[in-house]
Amino acid sequence: MNWPKLVLTSCFLCCTAIYFPPKRSSKLMNQVREMFYFGYNNYMNHAFPLDELNPHDCNGRGPDYDNPDNININDVLGNFSLGLIDSLDTLAIMGDMDNFTRAISHVIKTVSFDQESTVQVFESTIRLLGSLLSAHLIIAEWKDVFNVTIKEYDNELLSLAHDLGVRLLPAFEGSDGIPFPRVNLKHGKSDLFSHSTCTAGVGTLILEFKMLGRLVGDPMFEIVAKRAMDKLWELRDVKTGLIGNVFNTKTEVWDDPMSGIGAGIDSYYEYLLKSFILFGDEEDLSRFSTYYDSIIKHMRKFSIQDDNMSELDKPHYFANVNMKTGKLHNFWIDSLSAAFIGVQILHGDLEAAILHHAFFYGLWLKYDALPERYNWHLKKCEYALYPLRPEFAEATYLLYQATHHPFYLHVGEKIYNSIQTYNKAKCGYATLNSVLSKKQEDRMESFFLSETCKYLYLLFDIDNPLNKRSDFIFTTEGHLLRVNGFVREKMNIFDSRKTGGIF
Repeated sequence: MNWPKLVLTSCFLCCTAIYFPPKRSSKLMNQVREMFYFGYNNYMNHAFPLDELNPHDCNGRGPDYDNPDNININDVLGNFSLGLIDSLDTLAIMGDMDNFTRAISHVIKTVSFDQESTVQVFESTIRLLGSLLSAHLIIAEWKDVFNVTIKEYDNELLSLAHDLGVRLLPAFEGSDGIPFPRVNLKHGKSDLFSHSTCTAGVGTLILEFKMLGRLVGDPMFEIVAKRAMDKLWELRDVKTGLIGNVFNTKTEVWDDPMSGIGAGIDSYYEYLLKSFILFGDEEDLSRFSTYYDSIIKHMRKFSIQDDNMSELDKPHYFANVNMKTGKLHNFWIDSLSAAFIGVQILHGDLEAAILHHAFFYGLWLKYDALPERYNWHLKKCEYALYPLRPEFAEATYLLYQATHHPFYLHVGEKIYNSIQTYNKAKCGYATLNSVLSKKQEDRMESFFLSETCKYLYLLFDIDNPLNKRSDFIFTTEGHLLRVNGFVREKMNIFDSRKTGGIF
């Protein structure tokens, strides 16, 4: 079955004939809002101040201190009210300044990073640091967009962000650029676990670290993040122009030479492009463009079955290849690779983004979710987990902003209906242990509230102030940063007549 052709011929034609009524968008906006609050209120009532909500048992969870090797939990959870912090700017974007103000008060009064927790630098940066910076800027700097005044606010969120950043810095000690993947928030660098770190974990720090450094006046944060980006560039294969997935900081060799656009690498490409947009670093744009050309050359060719096929007939996915040879590495793609659609839009490759999105929509229609891994050769699910990831919702929102085509509102409605049908639980929304059986797992990750709900809400809230602007970008965790006016004027890249909104 050729999903891009099927989706684009049937749905696109349907949606040009049946437009999406404003009342329908408004209704869905309110339904998504209710979805968010069902998760958020249950987290606050049953889980806070712990990090995550267990939506079946209606209680909270924090780090697994009894099993330090449980990095699936301990990389993310650290006894710092993650669910609350990660949700802050979603509350502001929904215009709920009363709950936003209360949430800020909770964070200031209860959150401390002086914890005996060993966490992943990458996860703490994108989920915690990014959200604290965004919420601080909403209060202190972006009054023209967000109508909020907290009279007694004295930069406490920025102080928390600074404290966290300082606690993450030991990861860079003793390295030639590549940070250690984990730190103990109380004691510093941790040697208890593997020295292997993924490319995304190294290359997805620059936005948050650079912004933090500029806000607090400490260049060290920018220096270490830039050094990490420079080292990754040196480690790419000169012949193919590709980079691997997992690098060993001890042996200084690639543990996994697989190159792709999904898990382990995805947000590195995203941050190269967004670093250029946010800070005007021409070198980052040049590096991104070089990678993009290599990706098209080496990864797209495996989905082109016949050179005589039209673009619409070709399946649009990017295969995983060996970084040194460009040869096929395996037959699966993962759900995180849907994030590359947004990168393609931002890069200006809109037609390719539309076709790429259609492939993933075909998967969604098949499973009412995106499985973590899908074997494109055997055309079957390879890893059936769906933890309520936001990447496909994000891509749908961004494509609507870029095209204003009602097709993407129909897609968003399908995403919402699927989640309501299969993921809703007693006290929140649950991970699907299997997209095949639809059996649930008792976990609601923080990115469901910080990203999945946020993107669906913005998709349907047509008149949201952010959708009228073109000077904000999202971090990889869906947190807002504002483009510097000088950079925007110099590059003239965020012309809303071309992009139709924020990215």
